[in-house]
Amino acid sequence: MNKRIAFVVRSVAAAAVVVGAGITSAWANKPWADLGRAPTPAEIKAWNIDVRPDFKGLPKGSGSVRHGQEVWDAKCASCHGEFGESNEVFTPIVGGTTQKDIETGRVANLRLEAAYPQRTTLMKVPTVSTLWDYIHRAMPWNAPKSLSVEDVYGVVAYILHLGNIVPEDFVLSDQNIAEVQKRMPNRNGMTTDHGLWLPNYAFSGKPDVRNTRCMKDCPVEGDIKSMLPEWARDSHGNLLEQQRVIGPTRGLDTTKPPRKEPLTQRVSMAASVPAAAGQSDPGAAAKDLLAKNACTACHGVASKIVGPGFNEVAAKHKGKADLEAYLVGKIKNGGQGIYGAIPMPPQPQVSDADAKAIAAWIAASAK
Repeated sequence: MNKRIAFVVRSVAAAAVVVGAGITSAWANKPWADLGRAPTPAEIKAWNIDVRPDFKGLPKGSGSVRHGQEVWDAKCASCHGEFGESNEVFTPIVGGTTQKDIETGRVANLRLEAAYPQRTTLMKVPTVSTLWDYIHRAMPWNAPKSLSVEDVYGVVAYILHLGNIVPEDFVLSDQNIAEVQKRMPNRNGMTTDHGLWLPNYAFSGKPDVRNTRCMKDCPVEGDIKSMLPEWARDSHGNLLEQQRVIGPTRGLDTTKPPRKEPLTQRVSMAASVPAAAGQSDPGAAAKDLLAKNACTACHGVASKIVGPGFNEVAAKHKGKADLEAYLVGKIKNGGQGIYGAIPMPPQPQVSDADAKAIAAWIAASAK
């Protein structure tokens, strides 16, 4: 009896090997078999820059609060305020936390929304690794990944100091960051009751969405929309002009009353400036460059957002000698004081050709 079982097992195993070989052969003959290649270690290293909450992936290094303040004043304050309090360009990073929050790890103002008007970054973020990772990969906004490891440690230390989490003479490093984590004001404010993966890759809780499976003629339950209140629609210029020009754009023209239907066509900056019948817009190329270089995040064509509108710049410097060269210098090197206290940070990432084309368009009255 045992011999018969052994024979059957060997037969099944042999068949599996044959079938497996056939599958491998069939796979190798597919047209995509020769596409692509294995990434090199250097390519993997360039992408593998995330820092986990357990600090795996965190580069070795350090940075002081003092050094972080120097970097902050030079590259961060123009958008976030000198003390992380700005609410003009971005919502505040610092504020709303107390010494009691640092002790308990739960921010009281998150539960008392009426008592505090704004949810700041330090109120919400539970892990210091999140700050480090985001600043490392995405900041400064106009030149992401340009900060050194020391710069990132320093900027994070400065933010933590502004929130009274570390003292002014503190030096943040890969050796003490885990201890700093124990003082994050919202470290205990997370919930795992959402059906997502836990840090140990276990699955717990209930999904945050529930529905029945449906692939065709699915019933529509409710209408999901995102809309600014009327008083805030145009507070930072026309949002349609600030959409990225990749893929279908569904942004609304916030300078006008709400449309009955969203805009679904692909649009560029030139789409918001109608051309005369039968003519092309002479400034379309320049406006495409504004969108490409994200200039419209801070400047409208005719309206001020953070910085002045391009029409205002053209009018202010009309007749100025060597105006185009002057404007190229401002684009590339930044400036402050001409249109208020908020500085324009340098834009070295804008190519010389793009800067000259934008300057020429502004010098010609930005039309």
